[in-house]
Amino acid sequence: MQMKMDTYNGKVYRLGGLTSLALIIYSLVTVLIVAFIGGPPVTIEECYSMLGENKLYGLLRLDVLTVFFMPLYYILFYSIYKALRKENNWLLTISTILVFAGITLFLATPSVFSYLHLSNKFAVATTDFQRNQLLSAGEAILASDMWHGTGALIGGLLLQTGAFLISLIMLKDNTFSRLTAYIGIATHGLDLAHIVIGFVAPPVGVILMAIAGPLYLLWFPLVGARLFKLSK
Repeated sequence: MQMKMDTYNGKVYRLGGLTSLALIIYSLVTVLIVAFIGGPPVTIEECYSMLGENKLYGLLRLDVLTVFFMPLYYILFYSIYKALRKENNWLLTISTILVFAGITLFLATPSVFSYLHLSNKFAVATTDFQRNQLLSAGEAILASDMWHGTGALIGGLLLQTGAFLISLIMLKDNTFSRLTAYIGIATHGLDLAHIVIGFVAPPVGVILMAIAGPLYLLWFPLVGARLFKLSK
């Protein structure tokens, strides 16, 4: 029975390590997209225009990659949970539940394909009335998408709170290095602060997010390397 459990855990850790690699690639590609293609559009007119000019570039700017890569967080944090659960079990369980709830809420908000559908209809609209209707529909989606919607903000709060607590738990456990724990505290703490402060001071929130973003490129490799080592 113990051998089967060890084999199962090894597979979970290996999958978690592979997930970390995938998330590193996703993070790097996202940085390159923002640097060379641009960030998300500010207005719905800009959104329709960029999708009409180049659908691929438009989808990338609308963060379509998040739709496919964000579910990998379930695997990553489950593997971390398995590695840490011998200590602080109740707090670890609550923290992991917070992460999973946050991921689920966040995944319910992306509206990239809704934008694509409306932009296609906008391109063939023949009257001002039709165009105005489609612009109004787009504004409604813009107000509830992953950058502005309540679900996404609450999801982000839950996710980053859980990840921050898990990083604190790492400090009291020798499974992961203290460096991994401290970088996790900084990364998820800043990301959490950017969401909270962004409510009252958006420019400050943007600065905090810009600092937190590159830290993921340190945290993912450290977590992934440790999970690969545990898998052996």
